[in-house]
Amino acid sequence: MAFISREIVIESGADDVWKVIGDFERGPSRMAPGFVIHTKAEGELRVVTFADGTVVTERRISVDDDARRIAYSVVGERVEHDNAVMQVFEDGERCRLVWSRDVLPDALVTPMSQAMEHGIKVVEKTLGNA
Repeated sequence: MAFISREIVIESGADDVWKVIGDFERGPSRMAPGFVIHTKAEGELRVVTFADGTVVTERRISVDDDARRIAYSVVGERVEHDNAVMQVFEDGERCRLVWSRDVLPDALVTPMSQAMEHGIKVVEKTLGNA
């Protein structure tokens, strides 16, 4: 099983950033507009459509407002295991976002890692003025 992790500093307060990150239904579209073009949630599942045409279904695992932490997993035929976590940490007047995931099979590591790398840059730019 592979582990992927990305961390950025966002020039906005942790509470403001968490309002977007912690929004299971619309968070992806709000934090990464242009990279994510649509999200739709029904119960514990959401469908996320990316600008490149990729469509994934994600299952909400947990949302912890006190810890500013959301956990979810991509579900589908090609995914044996996925556990993704986004957590916002206070850092003075700014904050840090840590986004990590465990994934199987290993063949998904490269595309998921590349998507996270691109996505987190969009998140940093978008939420830097939250």
